[in-house]
This record gives sequence, structure tokens and C-alpha cells, in this order.
Amino acid sequence: MPGTTPTLRSHLDRAREYLGTSGTEALLLLKTENRRYVTGFTGSAGLALVTPPEALLAVDFRYEEQAAAEAPGWTVLRGGRDPLGALAAAVGERKPRTIGFEAEFVSYAQVLRLREKLAPAELVPLNSVDRLRWVKDAEELAAISRAVEIADQAFVHMLEVLRPGLTERAAGVELESFMRRAGADRVAFDSVVASGPRSALPHGRATDRVMAGGEFVTLDFGAQCGGYCSDCTRTVALRSADDQQRRVYQVVLDAQRRALDMIRPGVPCRSVDEAARSVIAAAGFGEAFGHSLGHGLGLEVHEGPRLSPLEDAVLGPGMVVTVEPGIYLPGWGGVRTEDDVVVTADGCRILTRAPKELRVVLG
Repeated sequence: MPGTTPTLRSHLDRAREYLGTSGTEALLLLKTENRRYVTGFTGSAGLALVTPPEALLAVDFRYEEQAAAEAPGWTVLRGGRDPLGALAAAVGERKPRTIGFEAEFVSYAQVLRLREKLAPAELVPLNSVDRLRWVKDAEELAAISRAVEIADQAFVHMLEVLRPGLTERAAGVELESFMRRAGADRVAFDSVVASGPRSALPHGRATDRVMAGGEFVTLDFGAQCGGYCSDCTRTVALRSADDQQRRVYQVVLDAQRRALDMIRPGVPCRSVDEAARSVIAAAGFGEAFGHSLGHGLGLEVHEGPRLSPLEDAVLGPGMVVTVEPGIYLPGWGGVRTEDDVVVTADGCRILTRAPKELRVVLG
């Protein structure tokens, strides 16, 4: 398509390849991340329709000029206050018999409205549209790497900030502010700052709790650059760490290393999860690791494939996943260590460089 970048052409080609296997004549994209991936349009609302010969993007008045600039090669349908109406008119002229849509994203109410507007075309639910984004190209990997680099810098900075007497909330503000100052477009998600017994909460948001010496502090945070996310978790000890804290920390670190050694093309995702889980179970903490080992990373901070006992997929080159085993003991505390990893042709490359040996922060 004239005027489009190689990346956008390849993403549209992927969408058309998927369309060819879907059993439908057109593919409708409403999810922000899928629409952005295929079109390049970064606005918050719009409808993209892919057919073998055409690519249509319907937007409302707010985004008409932006869409024309960001989605070269696409036919932008200027919808004013009714972009779906503009798309419906275009569909009526082309008369596709079947249109696939993102079954895991589009609400039932939206489906009813789409059926009404796009009739007589049949709306067909498709369950795997997000898989278009699982394998990252060089441009995407560069954006993720930059987001990871900012997160790495943020953790090193926080090693100088954390101290007994600091509140979780104050630590969270400094963590997120640093990432913005370092060049992040925004934070990738609400950061986790959990200290003492609260570190047993996998997603413990920052509170006014005051940190104390001898406690663990878990930080889970990420930056977003060019739309792409990073996701890092580190657990540190304030002032001192006792034998039990050091033992639990080492078990988690050993579990992560076992999983990282497993990551390469062709390996089932569930096998990587099992590799880490077996280390934690052998140490007697099997019941204290209740979540999946990791997830895909890209335009969304949580996407496919998952490193999970329930994931049927196998790893392939270009996939980016997190590896984040943890142990959580209510009333005592918890440990999680998380790296972002890209699968290569013969193994994996760990993107995260933040130090992960146990750090005792003197403060």
C-alpha cells in the first residue's frame, strides 16, 4: 500500500493472513490495541475493517485528521458523530456475507448494535484475534527495550530512595515520577508497592503504611514507550534480612533461573511454568505460589501467550514474556522477581537488567 511503513504493511498482512483462516470475508477490529497494531492509528475510538482488497478505518470528528496522518494507505471514513454509520454505509456497498469480530473484547450490547447496523452481514465471533500481536518485530522490540531500560533505571534509583520511615505511597509517587522524568510516555500500570506483611499481596497497591527495618518491600512497576510496555518486579529488604527471608528469596530466584533456562522456540508455555513451580514446590512452598509464571507483553501489559498450566501454546521467536515466580506467606510477607524476556531463534534474551540478587537497603 503506497505511503505505509514496512511495519504497518507487515501488520496488515498478518491481519489478512488471519482473515484467510477465519472463515469470514472481513475482519472488524474494535479493541484499541488491535486497531492500533494493524492501522497505526493511536486514537481511543474507531472501527477498522480488513478485507482482502481493502482496509477501512471509521472514526468520529475528533480523530479524522489524526487518523489520516497516522494510518497512511487506509481509507479513512469520516464518521462525524456516527463512525459506525459511516462504516455501515461502506459495508452496504461491498456486501460481505460474514464479518468476524473480537469475541473476547466486544460486549453483548455492542454485538447487538453491530448486527443491527451491519445487516444483512452475519457477525461471527473469533476467539484468537489477539494472537496477531504475539510475535514482535524489530520496531516493537526496540520500543519494549526502551520501556525496560527506563524501568531498570527506576529500580536503581529506588535503591537510593527506600528507607525505614518512608510510606509506601511516597515510594510509589517517586517511582512513577522517576519513570516519567526518564522518558516514559506514561506508567504501564498502577505500580505495586507493598511492605512488610503486605508484601504477601501479589497486587498490593501503595498505602500510607510506614516501612520498617527488617521488612521486605516488593515493587512491581513498568513504563510505556511508543505504546509498548515493560513490567518488572523486585523485592528488597530494609536494613537487614533474616535467614528465613534469605531462604525464601533464594527459592524464588532459583525458580526463575530454572524457567529462564527452559525458554526457547518449540517449548510449551505450560512446561516453563512447571519448571519454576517444581522448584518452589520442592522447597515446601507449593501452595504459596498461586498465580501463573508469566504473560505476554506488548501494547498491553498482560497479553498472550501466558506461561501458565492452562496455556496450550508453544513459544516462538519474537514472543516477549514475563517470568515472575513468587512466594506469598500471609502475615509474614512475600517475594516476587520478574524479568521481561524475548524468545530468540535458539533460546532467549533477558531484557531486564535491574539487579536481582537480594539487596539489603540500608536507607
